[in-house]
Amino acid sequence: MKKLLMAAVGFAALNMAALTMAAPAKAADMAAKAPPPAPVVAVYNWSGFYIGANGGWGQSHGCVDFVTPAGTLAGGCADRSGGLVGGQIGYRWQINQFVLGLEAQGDWADIKNTRVSLIDPLISTTGKIDGIGLFTAQLGWAWNASLLYVKGGAAVTHNRFDIFNNVTGVGLASASHTRWGGALGVGWEYGFAPNWSVGVEYDHLWMGRDNFGYAGVVTPGGVVLTGSGVSQDVDMVTVRLNYRFGGFGAPVAARY
Repeated sequence: MKKLLMAAVGFAALNMAALTMAAPAKAADMAAKAPPPAPVVAVYNWSGFYIGANGGWGQSHGCVDFVTPAGTLAGGCADRSGGLVGGQIGYRWQINQFVLGLEAQGDWADIKNTRVSLIDPLISTTGKIDGIGLFTAQLGWAWNASLLYVKGGAAVTHNRFDIFNNVTGVGLASASHTRWGGALGVGWEYGFAPNWSVGVEYDHLWMGRDNFGYAGVVTPGGVVLTGSGVSQDVDMVTVRLNYRFGGFGAPVAARY
């Protein structure tokens, strides 16, 4: 009986050892679980052609002087302001978070001011900007659907300058001219839909000085005018709405 009991205990011990050795082998044979897939999110892509509309407010600071046979006389400086509306077209390239772009913008403007002249209180001058164009390059930084950018390039304005008699209202001289200068601006834009974005932009235009002549104008006070010189700067604030041909970029895996 004693020998039988010892044999049973030995057999049980052998079975336990065999099971212990087999367990790691079975675990090693099991296939490793695949890692969970990375979350997929859509990233806004600013690349592509776009077209849009803009509207806002502009202000011009200009100074006038008059050329006479006796020399040049200062006519004074004045600010004039008014509304503007127009459109823009451009193309952007996005490289990681950097956004590069080229844009052309044109606006109809009604920026004007009338003031009594310093050289003769019997005459007044009216200066008006009725058209503005911008041809600029952009450099921006994008946070998904939000874009902050700076821009710079060439600017062109169409101007009209009139001199008239304060008593009779009769015009004495008029000149219409196109002026080229430089532009620098900053803007922010937000993509509220795959193809649509809205933004706000500020631009400053340096338009320099423009000269034009008259055919012997005599003011009511007896001052002979042979020409004028006008210098001006322009500030613009516009709200913009753009439609971009394209949409969101391809979904990409989020990285942490």
